Amino acid sequence: MAAVAPPHTSASGRRAARAPDRTPRRFPVATVPAVVVAALALGGLGVLALWWRDTGSVTGTAGWLTGAGRITGLLAGYAAPVLLLLMARIPVLEREVGADRLARWHAFGGRCLVSLIAVHVLTIVWGYALTGGRGLWGEGVDVVLHYPEMLKASLGTVLILGTGAVSARLARRRMSYEVWYYLHLATYLAVALAFGHQLATGADLGDGPARLAWCALYVGTAATLGWFRLTVPWLRDRRHRLRVAEVRPEGPGVVSVYLTGRRLSELRAEPGQFFRLQFLAPGLRWAANPYSLSAAPQPGFLRFTVKDLGRHSAAVARLRPGTRVRAEGPYGAFTERMHRRPKVLLLGAGVGVAPLRALFETLPGEVTLVQRARRAEDLLFTAELEALAVRRGGRVHPVLGSRTEVGDLGGALRRLLPDLAEHEVYLCGPDRLAEEAVRSLRVAGVRPDRIHRESFAL
Repeated sequence: MAAVAPPHTSASGRRAARAPDRTPRRFPVATVPAVVVAALALGGLGVLALWWRDTGSVTGTAGWLTGAGRITGLLAGYAAPVLLLLMARIPVLEREVGADRLARWHAFGGRCLVSLIAVHVLTIVWGYALTGGRGLWGEGVDVVLHYPEMLKASLGTVLILGTGAVSARLARRRMSYEVWYYLHLATYLAVALAFGHQLATGADLGDGPARLAWCALYVGTAATLGWFRLTVPWLRDRRHRLRVAEVRPEGPGVVSVYLTGRRLSELRAEPGQFFRLQFLAPGLRWAANPYSLSAAPQPGFLRFTVKDLGRHSAAVARLRPGTRVRAEGPYGAFTERMHRRPKVLLLGAGVGVAPLRALFETLPGEVTLVQRARRAEDLLFTAELEALAVRRGGRVHPVLGSRTEVGDLGGALRRLLPDLAEHEVYLCGPDRLAEEAVRSLRVAGVRPDRIHRESFAL
């Protein structure tokens, strides 16, 4: 039988896997992302219009520097709440845009924000120094100590620049998810500290509609974050009362965690989606990490598969049955909603196979799952996938060996699937593999809009 065995503590009995109820996609795949990008661009143009409205002419080096400082300050002030909104877990964005794309937008916008703030500080101080005939250092000290709200703004600037530094790819790879998560929370404080400075010294905002709209953006962002990041998870926790039912080994350093609770079907989770789970156990209760469903949701339980990648994930393997769990989600557009082609390739490696295994259970059409691993013992869900392949008529292929032994990934895929270009691809795995796979798939003729990628990395 292909169904996932329920946890030992579940009273639901052994059920055959079923596809969950789904809300039909309301818009074409590209519609909502395009609308969001257009709205953000219009907002940016509106911010530039504030500067244009209040600027008669720009003359001299000091004028140009001060003008650049005003423009970059306005754009940075606009970008900060927008970046928070992108990661606010707004359901329509999570469902229609996808958590991975939102994360990439957020990362790109974060780099832009850091650059804007750095240029704003340099040009505004330099412009003021030239205007007043003072040195750059002396002018900077005077601005920080004597301009209204500047001490708080300076602290906010340090926090944002520091967060940008630890979010750089090289630094991020050396840092655990938990440390990065806590440091990233500093951006909320930084944005709040900078808001007072914008109102006190932002002459371009004036006292009319522009100022009201600016306040509405910040207050609305705070309310949205409070609702979707705090209130909704709390209400769901009260309603569903999730608990660990069982922790089951799957392979070297990999376990599956079964959660039970009340009225789980009301979560409307779909294969391919993920939750941010906060386990209320020592060492785990202060961070909510993202984990994908590794089986189709069942009325009596949800299954997540976790690999030992750090202290948090290693501690998950030691959880005891009965441990309370707070869950944010379900999130992500890496689901059947993306499905458009009759032929589908599910390509993954490591614990990235987890959402693909769930999709393989329910995705319609001619589906092939390819799992990349160095050794046979590193493959996950071997027996389950073979049983599912027999039941649904799909195919499962391991691609084993080192990068040298396997050679070009695209060549290996074309040998397995000569008509690779006709496939829609769901891709999940380590960033290095994913980047190589995207390049290989594009060379093989797979269109970009047919490659769906899931990643939690910013």
